[in-house]
Amino acid sequence: MTSQRTRNRLVERLIEKGVQDGSVLDAIRVVPRHLFIDEAMASRAYEDTALPIGYGQTISQPWVVAKMTQWLMSGQQSINNVLEIGTGSGYQTAILSLLIDKVYSVERIQPLSERAISTMAKLELDNIEFSLSDGHWGWAEKAPFDAIISAASPAELPMELINQLKMGGRLVMPIGESHQLLYGFEKTPTGVVKTCLGEVMFVPMKQGVEV
Repeated sequence: MTSQRTRNRLVERLIEKGVQDGSVLDAIRVVPRHLFIDEAMASRAYEDTALPIGYGQTISQPWVVAKMTQWLMSGQQSINNVLEIGTGSGYQTAILSLLIDKVYSVERIQPLSERAISTMAKLELDNIEFSLSDGHWGWAEKAPFDAIISAASPAELPMELINQLKMGGRLVMPIGESHQLLYGFEKTPTGVVKTCLGEVMFVPMKQGVEV
């Protein structure tokens, strides 16, 4: 259930669902998703579904990972660095690391951050920097970013994240509490352009840090 053939079937399902970016599909094809979840759930690793990773968090559904990443990559400007809000298991982080020169990833739950760092070391992905931090704050010391992606849903758009985007940069994140919508935001000289990308269900973006 962790074979390349199984991964290829997942990619085929994503193509059927409308994912077209070849580089995103290639990244999903090569990243071993089973390494990012508990061994007891490895047989479900290549289902197109979110799965629990402990601490009330989940590894995102592959289709959602692909959809968000594809939207980020489809802008007019090239992306050299990206900020990820919510490292979680590290699966989305790994996908981004194969596509973008530098990935900055923040996580508020220390054991999840440490586990993700360990997994990245095993995969020899060395273009990622991690921080234990509240996602609402972004990572001001490393800003500005070409792109920002969030795997947690705040009640409303944190303007601090828009402030940390470069002009022309893109932000993709769910927004809402009981009812969530996925939005893409593009920072332009005349303001922020918002695009609704559909209904989703993510964990809420909480305040503070858990150690």
